[in-house]
Amino acid sequence: MAVHETEEVQDSPSEWVANHIRSYVDSDGKEGQFWNGYPTLLLTVRGRKSGKLHRTALIYGRDGDNLLLVASSGGAPKHPSWYLNLTDNPEVTVQVGADVFAARARTATPEEKPALWQNVVSVFPPYAEYQTKTDRQIPVVILEPVG
Repeated sequence: MAVHETEEVQDSPSEWVANHIRSYVDSDGKEGQFWNGYPTLLLTVRGRKSGKLHRTALIYGRDGDNLLLVASSGGAPKHPSWYLNLTDNPEVTVQVGADVFAARARTATPEEKPALWQNVVSVFPPYAEYQTKTDRQIPVVILEPVG
């Protein structure tokens, strides 16, 4: 999915996240690429129910050319909406700094997850604590650039 300039994108309903996104977009990634020292990207997914585009800002890790996301929702009992959306519609748009590109999202397999989990916890240590707050297994998402 490439974001079409004519198609409206709805930013996170969380005001501070929406402000972060706006700063990121308005500065072409010069501002907002880091949040409290952690690397962030913008992820645009298609809503599984609405069919509309939704954008959020997320901390990420890297595994070669792939980017890694954690569907932690701070350790909440339910998966975040963005994760549920990309499981239905894995074609996403990503912005890292000034670079905007299409990617295909998939959940790490049980075999892949342990090494990838260590990778993302090294980037953002609170993920380990978030896992202790919930009974659900927090997914690691792999974003594979397309093209």
